[in-house]
Amino acid sequence: MTLKNRNDIPQEDKWDLTHIFPTMEKWEAGMTAFGNRYGEITSYKGKLGETSTALACLNLMDALTLQIDHLISYAQRRYHLDTKNSASQELQQRVDQLCNQFISASSFISPELTSLDISRLQEYIVNPAFSDFTVFFDDLLREKPHVLSDDMEELLANARDMSSSFETVFDMLSDTDMAFATVKDDDGNDFKLSHGGYGFLLGSKDQTTRKNAFDAYYRPYKENINTIAAIYSGSVKSDWFYAKARHYSSCLEMALSSENVPVIVYDNLIQTIHNNLDTMHDYVGVRKELLGNDLHMYDMYTPIIKGTDVKMDFAASYELVKEGLAPLGEDYLQLLDLARTENWIDVYETEAKCSGAYSSGLFDVHPYVMLNYQETLDSIFTTAHEMGHAMHSFKSNNAQVYQKAEYKIFLAEIASTVNEVLLLKHMISKETNVDMQKTLLAHYLDTFRTTMFRQTMFAEFENISHTMAETGVPITGDSLSKEYYSLNKKYYGPHVTHDDDIKYEWARIPHFYSSFYVYKYATGLMSAVAIASKILSEGQPMVDK
Repeated sequence: MTLKNRNDIPQEDKWDLTHIFPTMEKWEAGMTAFGNRYGEITSYKGKLGETSTALACLNLMDALTLQIDHLISYAQRRYHLDTKNSASQELQQRVDQLCNQFISASSFISPELTSLDISRLQEYIVNPAFSDFTVFFDDLLREKPHVLSDDMEELLANARDMSSSFETVFDMLSDTDMAFATVKDDDGNDFKLSHGGYGFLLGSKDQTTRKNAFDAYYRPYKENINTIAAIYSGSVKSDWFYAKARHYSSCLEMALSSENVPVIVYDNLIQTIHNNLDTMHDYVGVRKELLGNDLHMYDMYTPIIKGTDVKMDFAASYELVKEGLAPLGEDYLQLLDLARTENWIDVYETEAKCSGAYSSGLFDVHPYVMLNYQETLDSIFTTAHEMGHAMHSFKSNNAQVYQKAEYKIFLAEIASTVNEVLLLKHMISKETNVDMQKTLLAHYLDTFRTTMFRQTMFAEFENISHTMAETGVPITGDSLSKEYYSLNKKYYGPHVTHDDDIKYEWARIPHFYSSFYVYKYATGLMSAVAIASKILSEGQPMVDK
């Protein structure tokens, strides 16, 4: 398999960024206009105790934030399409710098408002003129113990550009500079490895193909492990710096506080999974028995039912996704059609395109969904998942004012995973081939393995790495790999050969640079299964809810 040339991809399968800015010149004009305007926010400093001034300041903050959102989205979408393009890199850096300047200029707002008497804040909250900002004030009051003085907030804001660079450095190394080898596919053809191509080869029927892909894929991570460890260590230590500065007891507490999630939720998730690891181990044992070979870590993604490969082009898979989501109603299906006709989705993997998949909501435009589609069952479900995020964003943006439209990620992974469960149950219900039914049920089991168990393993690793920083334990390539290898053995159990290179898996996970994010996949799946089941059993009343 070779990567597609972007020029050969039909326009219907590519983003249309003109919906954000019609031309590059318009984006430049927007950058200039924002640069000339954002300083106006500082004119309200020291005056937020006055009702009319506080309201005007918050309205301007909203308007400026929306403006910079558009500038960021345009630059980021261009950059993600070609991370090697120096012009796109420059756009991303310029808008990030401008955003940081705005954050610094507006950093006085939270400390000044939290310094007001509670009675004054309560007056604002009950004042109908501030109705757009009730959630903002709720968060402000909850976070009040962690809001610092004006000077300290400005200092932390000014440090943001430096402290947020670790993810960018990792992405540049992993997506742009790191060279992957060419291996042989099942047919003996040369196959240039990529992030998406690696996942494709792990689904191969041939164990030798899977092993060669595994060895070749991890080789550059192993060769760069000390560099990657230094990048990740910097990210973790940055988290601890901010947690200490804001008087949190841990990085975990700081991360969960922003979404109003108690730390005990995180701890209970890990403990509950620990208590049920025998179920995971049993499943791995079944996989080993059905494959009939010594089971290795690179054998976890190959189908366990033979002769039931799913190979479907994107157009057909999208129609299948729509079929599966029909219980959500005609309005939902029309929005899925709109996403295609308005070019919300960038479908195929191309040279230097950002790896993975995501949906990025943009208020008063529409979401943008990035895929790296392969003709596999996993890619079909990834499409359903990301369109769940996109529909969530679109509906929230159209139902709410800007200040209240953004949802917490803790909820986001429920909306997206409901789609996966609905699609899977639809596919099982209409399937007449018994072996294919087994394949789909095996995929459902693998969803629990990868989403509930594996993501919880990731979450535990994040907690360990941050605890290392908090307690002064050195964070090195060796120490991180040792911890990860130990977790892999605990979670996957005795029925699999724990190949040595799997200890470097942590080094390739981009989500680790958005700290304490991945646990939400596990909690989201648990909620989504319950919600999807009720949609199918209760019908329209549950859809309405």
